Amino acid sequence: MSLTRSEGSALTLFLATEEDTTRLAERLAGLLRPGDAVLLEGPIGAGKTHFARAVIRARLGQAEEVPSPTFTLVQTYGPPEAEIWHADLYRLSHPDEVWELGLDEAFATAICLVEWPDRLGSHLPPNALHLRLSAEGAGRRAMLTGGRAGLLAALANA
Repeated sequence: MSLTRSEGSALTLFLATEEDTTRLAERLAGLLRPGDAVLLEGPIGAGKTHFARAVIRARLGQAEEVPSPTFTLVQTYGPPEAEIWHADLYRLSHPDEVWELGLDEAFATAICLVEWPDRLGSHLPPNALHLRLSAEGAGRRAMLTGGRAGLLAALANA
């Protein structure tokens, strides 16, 4: 994993391998707290679900079975210190459907990992961390923006 640019509100990394993606997820997992939302952006196959699985496993401290929420839309995990919501919104047809899933409350009280956040429309949680994954050569580029104050700096220095 190599840092290619770090500016106050943006962090760009090159992830040469899946292990680099896992390490980035593990570093971020240790910094997340209730009320944090990570919006996972990128095309199909970019590594969004792999990243979310790695965050969840790191927070749980074990190799938990973490199925993709493609069909269930939301999977929840309940470690003692913070509930984790993993949502895949690809199949939503209207942004207001997120409220039927209970995401409005989860954004305030849980750690939320959201795949296909464009389906949220104008319902984006405040201070969400945007993680855009894109293929680059044999690896992938990760661009992180937003997030609560100090989160990107802490991640860059972790």
